[in-house]
Amino acid sequence: MKRLICLILVLLTAGCGGSDPGITAQSVEPKQAIKWRMVTTWPKNLPGLGTAPERMAENIRMMSQGRLDIKVYGAGEIVPALEVFEAVSQGTVQMGHGAAYYWKGKVPIAQFFTAVPFGLTAQEMNGWLLHGGGLELWRELYARYNLFPIPGGNTGVQMAGWFNREINSLEDLKGLKMRIPGMGGEVFEKAGGTAVNLPGGEIFTSMQTGVIDATEWVGPYNDLAFGLHQVAKYYYYPGWQEAGPTLEVLINQNAWQSLPEDLQAIVKTAALAANTDMLAEYTARNNSALRELIDQHYVELRRLPDDVLNEIRMVSEQMIQEMVNGDDDELSRRIYESWRRYRDDVVAYHEISERAYINARSK
Repeated sequence: MKRLICLILVLLTAGCGGSDPGITAQSVEPKQAIKWRMVTTWPKNLPGLGTAPERMAENIRMMSQGRLDIKVYGAGEIVPALEVFEAVSQGTVQMGHGAAYYWKGKVPIAQFFTAVPFGLTAQEMNGWLLHGGGLELWRELYARYNLFPIPGGNTGVQMAGWFNREINSLEDLKGLKMRIPGMGGEVFEKAGGTAVNLPGGEIFTSMQTGVIDATEWVGPYNDLAFGLHQVAKYYYYPGWQEAGPTLEVLINQNAWQSLPEDLQAIVKTAALAANTDMLAEYTARNNSALRELIDQHYVELRRLPDDVLNEIRMVSEQMIQEMVNGDDDELSRRIYESWRRYRDDVVAYHEISERAYINARSK
C-alpha cells in the first residue's frame, strides 16, 4: 500500500510539471525474468544428487523474487551425462551440475576438486576449497574453459561397491569389469581390473546384463533407490576411491558475467546451501537405507581386507605422483601442492581431533 501511494504521488507530481530525477518509470516496473537452463549428470529426481539441483534452482527463484528462473534437466534430456562440461563451456546451456572426475580425459587435474583415492573427507574438502585457497585455484583452472565453478554438494564417504564375488586379496580384483570413474578407475586398472566409466542411469542394466561385473555408485541411500541389491550379493566398504566427493555447479562465464552482482550473490549462496544440505541429507538417510538393505534384502556387508586397502593405497599414491610429474602445466602443479600441503596439515590435526574423538566414542 505504501509503495502504491508513493507511485500515485510520483505520477501526480509529474502531471504538475515537477518530477524527482531519481525516480523513473523503469524503477517501479517489474524486471523481466532471466531464464536459464541447467543440465546435470544425474537421473532426473534421483534422491540427493538429482533433487539438490532442483532445490537450488527453486531457492534462487525465491531469493531473486523470480528475476532468475532456472529450469533443471536430468541426464540425457538435453545432453548426455558425460557431456555436461562441454555443453556449459560452449554456452549450449548456462549451468550444469556434476562431478569433475567425469571430465578427467579433458582436465585431469580437475579430479582434485571432486575426489582422488584416499583423499579428503567432505569436511576437509570444504575447508580446502572455502578457506584453504582451493576454490581460487579451481576458478583459475576452469576460466580456461569459459566456466565459473561453485561447490554444489557432497555425499560424504561412499561405499567401496557391489560385487558378486568375495574380495579376499588383490588377486580377486583381476579380470573384474567395474564401473568406477576418475582416478579410482585408473587405480583399479593398475590393480588388475578393468574400469568402465558409466553414468548412473546405465549402472543397473549394465550389471544385470553382464556388461560389468561390479560397480560403485554412492552409498546406501542411492544404491537402495537404484536396486543394486538385486544384481549383486556383496556390499563392500570403505569407499577408498571417494572419501568426500565435492560436486560442482558449473556456470558459463559469459552468462555469469551478464548477471548483476546481487543475482551472482544469490546463486553463490544457493549453491553453497546445496553443498551443505546434501551432506546432511546423505548423513541422515544412509543409516536407515543400510539397515533396510541388510535386514530386508539380506545384503552381505563386508569390509575390504587391510592388505587389499594397503596395496590399493600404495598404488594410488604412485599414480597420483605419476600424473602430477607428467603434467608440465604450472597451474596443475600449484593445485597439487596446495592440496598436498593442506592434506598433510589437516590429517595431522584430525589425528588428535576427529579420529581421537571417534575412537574414544566407540570404546
